[in-house]
Amino acid sequence: MEGELKIPNHVAIILDGNGRWAKSKGMPRNYGHVQGAKTVEVICEEAYRMGIQYLTVYAFSTENWNRPQDEVDALMKLLRNYMKTCLTTAKKNRMCVRVIGDKTRLDEDIRSRIAELEESTKDNDGLHFQIALNYGGRDEIVRAVKKLAKEAAEGTLKPSDISEQMISDTLDTAGIPEPDLLIRTCNEQRISNFLLWQLAYTEFYFAPIAWPDFSKEELVKAIEAYNHRDRRYGGIKEE
Repeated sequence: MEGELKIPNHVAIILDGNGRWAKSKGMPRNYGHVQGAKTVEVICEEAYRMGIQYLTVYAFSTENWNRPQDEVDALMKLLRNYMKTCLTTAKKNRMCVRVIGDKTRLDEDIRSRIAELEESTKDNDGLHFQIALNYGGRDEIVRAVKKLAKEAAEGTLKPSDISEQMISDTLDTAGIPEPDLLIRTCNEQRISNFLLWQLAYTEFYFAPIAWPDFSKEELVKAIEAYNHRDRRYGGIKEE
């Protein structure tokens, strides 16, 4: 079946339901986050095997700081460990890793690990893997607007020259194609401030299961659903 499928070039995923999954098993929420990180590893490998070129995951939003402090601390600890694991995986699978979001609020050691990960994988020719950390779609657009406004105030940019492409090139995702398919797990049906600009023509797929239970089979299901969509990009469907 996979051979017949048209594989999307870029898949974005909102990793939802780690806490609920853990609670359903009588475990603390942090256990769900640990299992969720393992699922990310599996899906990175399976996605690339299927022919997906770009995978972007929503790991920690600008709103996640409002969670209980012990959960935020545990997530940051998990993130530190994940950066090490990701470095090993990236070397093995030739992954090119990029972190999107406002990194300034992250601790210095996490920022250093991100810089190391991005620098050591930038020339890899495998899966392009984007991790959204302290990311919010509105925050990203605000940061881009401030950058363009500064250039206009300094006289290096004419406001009349600002175009859609220029805005795209100022966002965290500059140079990355827009997602063809967005998957959100745990049956939540909203985009929660994720890639607001980039999702303009993206197909949405909502999976009923929590992220730790997401598997290759579930990814195939999402891509099968994507194959039945009428991709118009605002135009008329080609016959």
